[in-house]
Formats: sequence, structure tokens, C-alpha cells
Amino acid sequence: MIQNLVRPNIRRLTPYSSARSEFKGKAEVFLDANESPYDTGYNRYPDPLQWKLKQAISELKCIAPEHIFLGNGSDEAIDLLLRIFCEPAVDHIITLPPTYGMYRVSADIANVEVREVPLRPGSFQPDVEAILTAANSHSKLLFICSPNNPTGNNIRTKFIRELAEGFPGIVVVDEAYIDFSAQESAISLLPEFSNLVVLQTFSKAWGMAGIRLGMAFASEEIIHYFNKVKPPYNINQLTQEAALQALAKKEEQERQVQQLLGQRTLLQQHLGGLPFVERIYPSDANFLLVKMEAPKIVYNYLVERGVIVRDRSRVTLCEGCLRITVGTPAENERVFRALVEFE
Repeated sequence: MIQNLVRPNIRRLTPYSSARSEFKGKAEVFLDANESPYDTGYNRYPDPLQWKLKQAISELKCIAPEHIFLGNGSDEAIDLLLRIFCEPAVDHIITLPPTYGMYRVSADIANVEVREVPLRPGSFQPDVEAILTAANSHSKLLFICSPNNPTGNNIRTKFIRELAEGFPGIVVVDEAYIDFSAQESAISLLPEFSNLVVLQTFSKAWGMAGIRLGMAFASEEIIHYFNKVKPPYNINQLTQEAALQALAKKEEQERQVQQLLGQRTLLQQHLGGLPFVERIYPSDANFLLVKMEAPKIVYNYLVERGVIVRDRSRVTLCEGCLRITVGTPAENERVFRALVEFE
């Protein structure tokens, strides 16, 4: 089934063969890649398939390394999915607004149509029937953001399962914020659904946005196509080393996540007491979507005081809303005090 969804030219593609991938076994002298022979610590190309890092991630996520793709942020995985499955000006993707804007940007770059089926107002859950009705043989990708950005809520596993069963193409579950959620990752559904791809990242809960490292989990067949079309050395050595160092400090990451969850609750309580705050939506992420009177005025007021939040008031179903990331206790106190003064 998966092969039938792949663009014909990608199925026929002969991938670039890097020098390091052309031999098996161990070697002591490397004169195959035109590298500098002088040891700087970084004079050699990195492992093109990042096996050491994938093994560490495999142990954490309880999934075999062969089911893991690593990209230059999740954005690379999104871009490659479009390249693999979507014929420009022929196929289309389906998104569920309000959602992460990069799905549309990547599709626009690739000349792939975007069809939108909005989430249900209030609950921000998918309308499964409407999505499946909108889909046809040219619906190659369905993007589900869970926890969703900018609304912050989980998409219920029940709906993800129903969509994976009924959608004719690939279902992509973007779990950038999953470490802040009590809901089980959709990785647990991979053995059941060969058309499922789960995206995660080191940018949020791991505090590693600066290294640009995203993860995709999928069937071996889909991972094969990822590796076939990616640049040969897409994850540099510095990024691989930084990620391994972070993974070795799992307890610290868990402590920071728990602190952020506590701060999220506290910030929600404080904001709820402000008279111009109309609603704070439930959040399973590290941010709050807050509906308030005169959001643009509040946004500009905060900017003047050196506090930057995200104005989402012109986004579908988020009218009147600002998105506020949960920061350190001192940062959260600063934004709250500024809003008290605004009142």
C-alpha cells in the first residue's frame, strides 16, 4: 500500500551514495571522501544514518532504530514527506486548522494544494466524518498536531485511530509537545498502522531548539523512503553529540518538565483572576491559549514592556486569543505583574 502512495519518480530514484556507506566493516585509513586528514575533532563526515544516536532514542522510546528518522528539525521531515508522497499540482494534503503553520508553508513551496477541515469549535477535536468525506485518492497526507498548536489540547487517541483506519493516504501525527502531555504517544499505534508517521522534537521539552533536531517514527518502508531522499549528511556531528549528551541527562529533563507543568497551573490560576481575560483553554502543552478583551492592545502593551507573546487573534477559531508560553517562575511572574498593571 505505501509504495502505491509514493511518487513514481521517488520509487525509481537512485539515492546519492556517500563514501562512508559504500563499505562494510572497520577501517583505519580513510582516503575515500576527500576530507582533511588532520584531526580537528570534526574533520570527518558524521554518520549519515546517525546509528549511535538512534540507538539511544530507541531505548528511550521503546522502538527499534530501523523505525526512526532524524531530521534538521521536524520541518525537514515535513518537507520530505511532501517530496516523497505528493505530486506537485496534482496531489493535496489535508490540515485541521487552527494548527501549525509550517504544514501549509511546506506545501506551498512544493506546489501542493492544502485542503482545510477545521477542528470542532470549543473542543478543538477533529471532525472525522468531514475529514474522510473530504479525502480522495489524491489526499496523500493528513497532518494532525497533538497536543495541538496553538490550542494546546490533545487530539484524542480514538480519533487518531479512526483516521489512520479510514484515511487513504499517510496520517502524520505531530507530537512536538507530547512530553508535556499525560496522553500516550501515537508511537504505540505504529504496529497497527503502516500509514502512520509520528513526529517529535528535541526543541521543546528537551530544551534543545538551537540544535535543530527532529524525529520521525514510522514503518521501515516509510523510513526507507526518508533515507532515500534526505541529504547524505543531514545531521551534523555537533548536533548528534549534543543530543547524546541531553539523552544522558534524562532525569534533569523530567525535572524541568514537571516544573513547567507546575508553572503552567500557577500561570493559569493567576491569569484567570484578571477581569479582561475571558477564557483560558485547557492545555496539554507548555503554553496557554488565552482569550481576552482587546488582545492586540494587550500584545502591544506587553511588547513595550519587553515581554513577547504570540498574537493568534486572527487565526481560525482563535479569535481574540494570545498564546503565552510557560517560562521560568521569574518570567511568568513578570508577565503576570505586567498584566496586573495593564488592568
